[in-house]
Amino acid sequence: MHRDRQAAARMGVIVYPGVEPIDIGGTTGVVSMARRILPNISAVTIAAEAGPVALAGGLTILADAGFAEAPACDTYIVTGGPGWREQVTDPAMLAFLRGLDPLRLASVCTGALILAASGTLDGHRLTTRRRAVGAETDAPLALIISFARGSEPVEAAVVEDRGIVTGGGVSLAIDATLHIIGRLYGAETRDEVAALIEYDRAFAANRAALGHVIA
Repeated sequence: MHRDRQAAARMGVIVYPGVEPIDIGGTTGVVSMARRILPNISAVTIAAEAGPVALAGGLTILADAGFAEAPACDTYIVTGGPGWREQVTDPAMLAFLRGLDPLRLASVCTGALILAASGTLDGHRLTTRRRAVGAETDAPLALIISFARGSEPVEAAVVEDRGIVTGGGVSLAIDATLHIIGRLYGAETRDEVAALIEYDRAFAANRAALGHVIA
């Protein structure tokens, strides 16, 4: 059963050094706009420690909370970016993810590789960025099977398998966030938010071209 539009919901956006700013904007930006019709939805940024986090491209943000004091959230979204390479072996990040309810976990872009490294995507259908970028030799979608045992990578805008949501690359963070809003508040509200941010046509086109897979 979906929530009433007045009901509260909080998304925890997990960040770390080297996150791509578009992944943060594609999550928190959608939530910010959604507040026009969902006044009690909110987002909080979570890092290893509260305070400055240097992102890819030279931008710095202030994380709202550290792992130790992170508030309870309805969904925790692991963002992506070149910093994922350090995070897949970071004990604090992996311990934090393992301590969360798997049914509340999500990722966008290469955040899926971090989620996979925590063991929570073993045996799941999943998606991530489809193409190698810059100096990369392997596409993340091909590489992720080395982190998630028995997983099935899928080329899709969004994949939801047994409650865990993974979104595709870069701008598809918007699609994944809209999918999560739809899961919380229903498809009608999701589509209204998509129209509000003038993304309704792109959202429909991405679903038609890449699909939303729910297993």
